[in-house]
Amino acid sequence: MHHSKSSLITLISVFFFWGFVAASNTILIPLFKENFQLLQWQSQLVDSAFYLAYAVGALVYFLISIFAVDPLNKIGYKNGLIIGLAISAVGALGFVPAANSGSFALMLVSLFIVGLGFALQQIVANPYVIALGDPATGAHRVSLAGGINSFGTMIGPLLVSYAIFGNITGESDSATSIEAVKKPYLILCGAFLLFGLILWLSKLPAIRNEAHLERNIGALKYPQLVLGMLAIFAYVGVEVTIQSNLPELMRQPGILNREPEETVHFISLYWGSLMIGRWTAALTVFNLSRRWKAVLMLVVPLAAYGVMILVNYLKLSAAGRPDDIIDLLLYFPMVITLIIAFFVGNEKPARTLMLFSTIAMFMMIGGLLFSGRLALYAFISGGLFCSIMWPCIFSLSIAGLGKYTNQGSSLLVMMIFGGAVIPPAQGLVSDLTGNIHLSYIVPVLCFAYLVFYAWKVKSILKRQEIDYDQKS
Repeated sequence: MHHSKSSLITLISVFFFWGFVAASNTILIPLFKENFQLLQWQSQLVDSAFYLAYAVGALVYFLISIFAVDPLNKIGYKNGLIIGLAISAVGALGFVPAANSGSFALMLVSLFIVGLGFALQQIVANPYVIALGDPATGAHRVSLAGGINSFGTMIGPLLVSYAIFGNITGESDSATSIEAVKKPYLILCGAFLLFGLILWLSKLPAIRNEAHLERNIGALKYPQLVLGMLAIFAYVGVEVTIQSNLPELMRQPGILNREPEETVHFISLYWGSLMIGRWTAALTVFNLSRRWKAVLMLVVPLAAYGVMILVNYLKLSAAGRPDDIIDLLLYFPMVITLIIAFFVGNEKPARTLMLFSTIAMFMMIGGLLFSGRLALYAFISGGLFCSIMWPCIFSLSIAGLGKYTNQGSSLLVMMIFGGAVIPPAQGLVSDLTGNIHLSYIVPVLCFAYLVFYAWKVKSILKRQEIDYDQKS
């Protein structure tokens, strides 16, 4: 199953798009909140529309695979990706009539359609990346893809805020009208179509999972998958909710007492944290000697941190606030904590997941106990420790599923709708208690479940005589 590097590169570039769009949603939230006069939980519906599409798309896929035929085996992985991109292009185009009519509902529908296309792309791309080599190192290839995804999440908000507000600082005067979203989404529509064409012309191998599927939900017989589905739900939910509620948190006198347009660099720090972790995790793809690996595990996260600081410095200077870069420099101890965790985790999926979710849980508790910047950095560091969770959970969940791998994959992608449920839930806790700081109890609970999953899945796989931690 070893295919050329070019296949992997082509495939991984799709991950850039997802990151680009997902992080750009954060720019839309304050814009919509302002223009449509929304409550905190309503503003989080931007995330809901996007992530709910994953659930619906994956559910439909799953039902077709049980009652009719596994669609991907019928059309092949490559065509699945192209169709997914075409659907997303239609959604991006929908922003034009939505902006013209000034309808919040239509905006959400368009975002939903973009998400539907992404759902299909996700169902295809994750097992595809794993199929392009040895399954035991599949998590490492998914990490590399995740690193590219994170680069998209860092660049996305800059380019989108430039297209909408005419500056890279993301500062909107309240006069910025909804009309402004048309341009970036038209460009995005073109990009989806262009990329679909590139894929169509590319020499990606036509992979099909040939094993014959009985018409049943065989995948759900595997406890690693069932618990893994909840783990994906909790992980995606927590990754999204931490940053979606940050702008409101940073307005509080006890934290920063600054308006959203002055705190965009902290959101960038959060997505940058994911990038730092993923770039570091991606090192495992390359066959390096132990010494080189050790050196790069120090150099790469610091380099990624440097890239993020540089990007934000340019942004802040353009906004006439270059001194704010100190906000990001003070985060350095968190990056060091991450590097140490990587050395201790030693590339073992179950062990790494256990370690990272435990640290994340304690960071969230710290954030609740402290106030001011200390609390803020503790919450933002959730991004560092979330960075490796997707590949760990995904590979542990579909380990040993055999012919049910596609089915399992669609069920895992379905659980991305944690991103649709958990942010409004946290927004609701905030609205009910009148205390956004206290609402960060929600991420604590999510990470607590992930600690449990990491502990449990190891013994489940051992009983099935699968030991990824030995093989790595």
